Formats: sequence, C-alpha cells, structure tokens
Amino acid sequence: MEPKSPTALDDFLFDLRGYIIIENAVDAGMLDDLNGAFDRFPSLSAGEWWGNAQRRDYTSETGFELHNCVEAGEPFERMIDHPGWIEYLRRYCGEHESYVQGLFLDECIASIRTSGGHHPVHSGGFRGALRGAYHYSNGVFRCGQCNILLALTDIGPGDGPTMVVPGSHKSNFPHPLAGNYAMGDRMDDLPGAVPAYLKKGDALLFVDGIMHGGSSRTNPGDRRILIYRYGPLWASTRFGYEYSQPLLDRLTPARRLILQPVPPARPPKG
Repeated sequence: MEPKSPTALDDFLFDLRGYIIIENAVDAGMLDDLNGAFDRFPSLSAGEWWGNAQRRDYTSETGFELHNCVEAGEPFERMIDHPGWIEYLRRYCGEHESYVQGLFLDECIASIRTSGGHHPVHSGGFRGALRGAYHYSNGVFRCGQCNILLALTDIGPGDGPTMVVPGSHKSNFPHPLAGNYAMGDRMDDLPGAVPAYLKKGDALLFVDGIMHGGSSRTNPGDRRILIYRYGPLWASTRFGYEYSQPLLDRLTPARRLILQPVPPARPPKG
C-alpha cells in the first residue's frame, strides 16, 4: 500500500486532542495474517517466555499481553515500519530535522482481552514523565513516545475500547477524580474520558502523555490489538528486552534500523 502521511488536519487534531484515528491502516490480508499468528500463540502463564517473547500482563485484569511480540512471527515484523503509520511516527516522535533524527521501537505488545477485563487510567500532562511528554516548538514535534494501537477485531460499545481524555497531554493540573482509577478502579465513567471506537484495521495513534486506559469489556468473545510504541532513536526498551540476533539478521535494513538504530560499539575481535 502507498504510505499514509499526516495531513494538516491530522497535525491540528493531534496537537489539540493528543490522538487521532487512522482508518484502514492495514488491509484485510494483513489482518488475516496477524489473527492467524494470534491463533498460534501457546497457552502461557504470566511471566512465562516463548522464545524471545514473554507474557507480561500489566495487571491481573488486563488480559493476555505478549511483550516483545515482534519475535513471535513474521507478520509482526511487517508492523515495524508499516506504511499505514510509519510516516506519522517519523513526524511526531522521530526528532524530525535534528541531528538525532530517527525512530526506535520501545515496546511491542500483542494483547487479548476477554469479558471483564480492563486497564486503569494512567499518564497525563501533570507531572508526567519526560519519556511520554508532548512538545511542539519551532515548527517541529518533539514527543517522547507515540503509540499505535491497531485493532484486529472491531472495537465498539461493550468491547473494551481504549479511552482517552482529550487534551490531557497538556494538562497543568491533576485530574481531581483520577487518583483511585490509577490505583485500579475502572475508568468507564471517568469524567472527560471518551472511548476510541475502531473498526478492525483502524489504528489509534496517541502521544503516551495523554491520560488513557482500557474500559471494561462486557461483551462475550475477545478484543485483539497490537500496541507498538515508538520513540526517538536514542531511547531504550522500557523493560530491557533485547532483540535476538536471528531476528535482526533477517530484517530489512529499514526495519533493523528501527529496532537497533544505534548498533553497539565494540572493539574488533582478535
């Protein structure tokens, strides 16, 4: 597919709200390949490794979350620099027009959430970490981290959609009612939060500094998403995951550059 690029309206809405929805970010064939890969996941206990990927659920109620999923099959490798969103990430968090221009894939997670699951609200501009901070200055974006949440199933009412608090990436005040939510309460009725409904193949792009979380899934079946978090090339993975040499060796140069933008500097052998 032809690469999608941010429009002037995308820039306006991303700056204003902290998120945008990219419709039809991936095609039906890609969705089939990804869902087929999900179907082949083994049954893993929390903390268990599968090759160089690990089940690492954020909480006991967030569902099955396979971290470092780029190691879980070829379809996930294609997502590294997918044309449905990669130009957006280069613009928003790739240190565009700087001496460290480029991207790094911070986290990649395959998530399956069943009925009853949710994720409490977190982040926000007030005293937020620099890692996820939003900046725009001198005509360029300088975001610490931007997230792609790709829907592999339709996500509508009752499906546990991600919720965001628009504009909260710039907030100078704490949300007065969010304290308990951050400690595990469900954010379904958090004032100011709105659900991001997605058709399968749509991608939600948001700066990590926006207040966000997952509403309760009440429908039967499961919600399948991919989460790819991008940051500037000088970053490092949040939980210390490393990419295996076989994966790095088989990637295209462009994809390898995103996973390993700064190769390790070692003295010559011998």
